[in-house]
Amino acid sequence: MFNIRSVLWVAFFALILLAWAVMYMMAAMSGVDLVGRPVGANMMPMVGFGALFPMWAIMMAAMMLPTLVPTLRAYEDLMVSANGTRAGWGGVLLGYFVIWVAFAALISVVQVGLIALGAVDALGIASSSIFAGALLVIVGLFQFTRAKEVCHGVCHSPMMYFIGHWKTGFAGGLRMGLGLGAFCVGCCWGFMALGFVGGVMSLLWMGLATLFMILEKLPSVGHIVTKPAGVVLIAAGLILPVWANL
Repeated sequence: MFNIRSVLWVAFFALILLAWAVMYMMAAMSGVDLVGRPVGANMMPMVGFGALFPMWAIMMAAMMLPTLVPTLRAYEDLMVSANGTRAGWGGVLLGYFVIWVAFAALISVVQVGLIALGAVDALGIASSSIFAGALLVIVGLFQFTRAKEVCHGVCHSPMMYFIGHWKTGFAGGLRMGLGLGAFCVGCCWGFMALGFVGGVMSLLWMGLATLFMILEKLPSVGHIVTKPAGVVLIAAGLILPVWANL
C-alpha cells in the first residue's frame, strides 16, 4: 500500500546520506583526510565564493537536516488536531533549508574575507592558534547569552513555536520553516564558525558538531548540555594557544 509519509521520510534521510557522501567525495578531491588536513600533493583548495558556496550549502544539508527530525515529528503530531498537511510538512522542511542556504552564502563571504586577510588558509584552517583560540572562546561565551537561550528554547521545543505561529498549507509550513530556520541559525551559528578552527572540510568536525547539535535539540537532554559545552569551549580556547607554543 502506498504510504506518502514513509516515502517522504525515506526521501528526507536519503537526502542527508547523499549530502554526506558528496562531502566525503569533495574532501577526497580536495586532498584532505577525515580530520581536514592535507595529504599528498594533489590538494585542490577552494578559495572563491563560486566554489565555497556550493560546499557550504551541501554541508548545511549534511549537518543541519538531521537536527530537524524532532521538529518534523512535532509538526506531524499536530497534523490531525491542527489541520496540518504533508504539503505543510514539506513547506517547513523547505523553509528551514532556505534559511541555512542563506547562511551558507554569508559564511562563504566571511571565509573569502578571512582568506584575503590571511586569518585562514586555503583549506579554511585558522592560520594562528590565537585566532583559533579566540573563536573557541567567543563561541563558548555565546552559550551563556540570552540570545542563545531564546534561540535554543525555540529549537528545543518546536511544538511551542508551532502552537504560537501555526499556519496551514504549504505556504504556512514554509513561513514557519523560515522562522524556525532563523532561530536555528541564531542557536547554532557558532558551531559552523568553529569549522575554521580545524578546517571546514574536516569530516570529523562535521560529525562531532552535528552530533552535539542533535543532542542540543533533544527534549530530554538539550537543556543540560548547552552551558557545559560553553565551559569546554572556553577552556579549549584558552589552552590552545599555550599548547601550540609548547
